Amino acid sequence: MAQIKNATTSPTTKKAPRTLAGTVPLAVDQERLQTLAMYEVAVRLMQEGKYDKAHAAFDKMLASSPSDLADRIRMYINACLLQVSKGKATFTSHEEHYDYAISLLNDGHYEDAREQFKTILKENDRADYAFYGLAVLASMTGDAHTCLEHLTESIRQNPRNRIQARADSDFQDMADDPRFTELLYPEV
Repeated sequence: MAQIKNATTSPTTKKAPRTLAGTVPLAVDQERLQTLAMYEVAVRLMQEGKYDKAHAAFDKMLASSPSDLADRIRMYINACLLQVSKGKATFTSHEEHYDYAISLLNDGHYEDAREQFKTILKENDRADYAFYGLAVLASMTGDAHTCLEHLTESIRQNPRNRIQARADSDFQDMADDPRFTELLYPEV
């Protein structure tokens, strides 16, 4: 069947989009633009791993946000809270804390592992095992100088770490360094 064109409608006339609430307003208000800019900043903070700051930003805008953004903001607030609570693990012993740091290291989360080793040292500056862990981390990331510094301190605090380091495959990249050999085999 052929369509009959009505003289009152033209093919170039567009109708305004409709929603359940009616038509969409064409004018964008300044308040919404500010909220969207704050939203983008908060999302960027979250992407940078600054969950505390992102949470504060999302929380601030939640009260005045339009309803179409409120659910999304609540979701991001929950994600921020989850990430913040992840970083605050509690440990029943120093060994458990060290094991957690080693698991981060083994999973390739080097910066998180470094933070955990440093936290152990803040609590106990005589924790030779934390210096040993930092030495392993430095070896794995190719920082020979830092590796030697931490391994030297670990051995100074506990001479048995010298024997452990001799058999530790995590130090394989250090094997050709004469300073490393001298540290592990001083009697030769």
